[in-house]
Amino acid sequence: MIKETEVDGVPTVVAPTQGPMHAGLVFRVGRADETLARSGLTHLVEHLALHGHGLTDYHFNGATGPTVTHFHMSGSESAVVEFLTGVCTALANLPMHRLATEKEILRTEWSSRTSPANEQMPLWRYGARDYGLLSYEEWGVSSLTAEEVEWWARTWFTRENAVLWIAGDGVPAGLSLRLPSGARRPVPAASSALPVTPAYFVGPSKSIVFDAVVRRRTAASVFTGVLQRELFRDLRQEGGYSYTVDASYDPRDNQVAIVTALADALPEKQSAVLGGFVDVLARLKVGRIDKADVEAVVGQGDESLRHPEAEAARLASVAVNMLTGYPNRTLEELRDELRAVTVDDVHEVAVEASNSGLLMVPRGHCADWAGYAEAPCQSTDRIDGPAYPSREHDDVSLVIGQQGVGIVTATGGSTVRFDRCSAMLAWPDGARELIGHDAFVVRVEPTLWEVPPQALAILDAALPPHQVITMPARQPDAIPQPKPKPKPVTVSPARNGFEMTVLAVSGVAGGLAALFAIAVTITALTDPGLDAVIAIIFFWAVAAILGAPAAVVYRRRRKRKAGPA
Repeated sequence: MIKETEVDGVPTVVAPTQGPMHAGLVFRVGRADETLARSGLTHLVEHLALHGHGLTDYHFNGATGPTVTHFHMSGSESAVVEFLTGVCTALANLPMHRLATEKEILRTEWSSRTSPANEQMPLWRYGARDYGLLSYEEWGVSSLTAEEVEWWARTWFTRENAVLWIAGDGVPAGLSLRLPSGARRPVPAASSALPVTPAYFVGPSKSIVFDAVVRRRTAASVFTGVLQRELFRDLRQEGGYSYTVDASYDPRDNQVAIVTALADALPEKQSAVLGGFVDVLARLKVGRIDKADVEAVVGQGDESLRHPEAEAARLASVAVNMLTGYPNRTLEELRDELRAVTVDDVHEVAVEASNSGLLMVPRGHCADWAGYAEAPCQSTDRIDGPAYPSREHDDVSLVIGQQGVGIVTATGGSTVRFDRCSAMLAWPDGARELIGHDAFVVRVEPTLWEVPPQALAILDAALPPHQVITMPARQPDAIPQPKPKPKPVTVSPARNGFEMTVLAVSGVAGGLAALFAIAVTITALTDPGLDAVIAIIFFWAVAAILGAPAAVVYRRRRKRKAGPA
């Protein structure tokens, strides 16, 4: 049975456990609360708060997620007291002498991480704000000041914005959570970069990934389990196309959850995996759901809720629910809800998931044939302003106006308005990269555009300092240089006149000879014989000889017109 209490003004939930004590302090702040230009703030605070623990005999860690930051550990009661008290003491007085070092550690951590297959999904669904920031590098870390970091800690890491959970006999003696006073922070609202769903985009991964926004409820978690069983059966067991097939159900806030599914594939099997993946989703949408699958998922969930450690295992989730405003239920209530889920309930979630779905397909594939709209790859918005030509391409120009910047091509382009800009990356050599709220990017490399310095200065003047990310200097060989445009091939008037004469004379002579050869061929067919065959061969040879100069000149002129490859 979970008991509720309070420690120094921090709401606390406690449940018994048969193993060593483990505990966690959860704050309602995460990456979705940041801006792109200051992304990494929460992660940096987490690192600074944990620095003082150094080498210990107990296991501890911290984690920064989309909406919560979690400090947790396991060990003896005295170790729990030391850890949690130390974290709160550090949060109230961060070791700012470690700021530069921890920034470098975060950069190293990011560079050594392995990108998950679904990393691009938030960017395409939400853009470059709130939940979409999970797709981006923590660029803001390098520009953060000590004042910004301290303000973030005072504002978000407060006792009103925290919940403590303890798996053990009770609150250990001597535990102190001296946190500043503040306010409970609501979960950020989600933006959208998708004009319509279901939608698809071409991703960098070899995997097929699907995610959907559904109402948060027990039936949605059961649907996720059914989806995984169907995908595993079709793509691995029966088809043998995939090795990794997975699906997950992750609450986003107190209203909705994200269902994510993925399957990997060899390059030669990608079409089969994509087709099988879409078939499973379509099958569930129309209600072709095996009751046995629903019962199996419900049975597995019910068994986990009967485990002796079930209460202790869900303490962290209970804490997050308290922070986000989602009602907590008893184990018996959860079991009743689970056992009440029907095939019709799962079908309802399948329709909801299909309608909100976002599908990532490998390069060289599409999903419009399955009813998925292509997610926008070019801006529909355009700005007014002077256009500056590219030093590489005749049909590409850079537009810099008072409202924004854009790159215009013959088929479309990309635009970022200053009032809808999430961040601008700035390099010492003058390069700038503007990222819009919708995740569209305009990269301005001064070496690649015929643009005066005063025009580039508009970019720096248009955005406030807190939206600018200062990037490290680049090596000279890392600065792009324009590739030379192909030089036009000129032909002298005399040569041009000679070629036109050859085309005319040879073309007419060869054409007339070909017509005569056709007539001879038709006549010879009425009286076939050796003489007829010889005549056909002779006249076709004459036609080929007379027309050959025209063919040679024509190919040469076509090659000159196309330019070098």
